[in-house]
Amino acid sequence: MTTKKEHSKQCYRKMRIVYIIAVVITILLGLSSRKYSHSLLLFVALNAGDVMWAMMVYFGFRFILIRKSLVTAIWLSFSFSFGIEFSQLYQAEWINQIRGTLLGALVLGKGFLTVDLIRYAVGIMIATIFDKVMLVFIQRRYIKRIG
Repeated sequence: MTTKKEHSKQCYRKMRIVYIIAVVITILLGLSSRKYSHSLLLFVALNAGDVMWAMMVYFGFRFILIRKSLVTAIWLSFSFSFGIEFSQLYQAEWINQIRGTLLGALVLGKGFLTVDLIRYAVGIMIATIFDKVMLVFIQRRYIKRIG
């Protein structure tokens, strides 16, 4: 028989697995939205990559800070995403060389776009909704097990 503390540790471990899977899925969907943009609706092709990027950032923060609140993950996700976007206003040669690589472009972007801030906000909100639904589901299972 497991104690509540042991069960809580198991629950956090399972949640970390769910968050890392969410990160991987959002990365794959985001990259796919770029690669297969010609097969998507124009609206989806234009917006999905940035929305998925912000969702990945949110799930990454949830993975790292598993015991922190949703609000903490939301604020960190907004701060990180908006910080990256505003950093694109800085156009020094050294950082542009980094942005010229595939990984640099995926992480840092290439140029500031105000619409990206909206896309990031939407992505973070969607990820938060998915997260909240998942947490309610996990809590119900947890209550059934210990109840």
